[in-house]
Amino acid sequence: MAQRDRFREWADRLHPTGLLYSTYEQRLMAELDRDKLPKHVAVMADGNRRWARQNAPGEPLVAGYRAGAQKLEQFVQWCDDVGVQIVTLWVLSTDNLKRATESELQPLLEVIVQMVDDLAAAGRWQVRTVGALDLLPGPTAGRLRRAEQITSDIDGMRVNVAVSYGGRHELRDAVRSLLAAEAAKGTTLAELAETVEMEDIAAHLYTAGQPDPDLVIRTSGEQRLSGFLIWQSAHSEFYFCEALWPDFRRVDFIRALRSYAQRERRFGK
Repeated sequence: MAQRDRFREWADRLHPTGLLYSTYEQRLMAELDRDKLPKHVAVMADGNRRWARQNAPGEPLVAGYRAGAQKLEQFVQWCDDVGVQIVTLWVLSTDNLKRATESELQPLLEVIVQMVDDLAAAGRWQVRTVGALDLLPGPTAGRLRRAEQITSDIDGMRVNVAVSYGGRHELRDAVRSLLAAEAAKGTTLAELAETVEMEDIAAHLYTAGQPDPDLVIRTSGEQRLSGFLIWQSAHSEFYFCEALWPDFRRVDFIRALRSYAQRERRFGK
């Protein structure tokens, strides 16, 4: 899958329009300050359903999910190319999980699992799923966990796949985990209320031990957080793009990096 996508991208660049964009990309890349690029990039890959309605009328919505998954695999490669250390891909929220019908959800889950399998099969990245996997069907959760296991020792960029993820769910699970851990040590609720610190909660998040995202990208013109990494993104920079996710181009990614590099990060100060 990855090799086919890279060949398609290379072929597109040979088209006259592609050559123009390639030249433009190279100029933008040359202008980037490599010392100011983000180390952790998160993406809210929004717009797959709308893309399917516009570009594949009459076909099942899964056509948009497949196009979106192919773009996510390309996006991971783009991040690796510029030296990003961690990339987080939000592919399925807990709200989507609740609203989707069985006929829509099962094809989407199959696309997600296949994408995660492809990322793991590349043998270059450490794949990790973040989310409430207990809400997913057993076989789906099992395949996602296997992808984690087979890539756990890879010394490469970390790819977080946020599936069955919701920010409120994450905070709830973090608090539950913290309470359980402290109870096991004999800590009373009164004692915990007096001593708990933000670092204690952070240590029980799905992304515990990872740096917070420097840059969060959202596509499709939406400009809201929707509960994505609401704890971790307190000081993140945001970049909003009008393109539907399957139409998001490498040049759009470079523009996001340029915008990030030009900002003065204050971290709340």
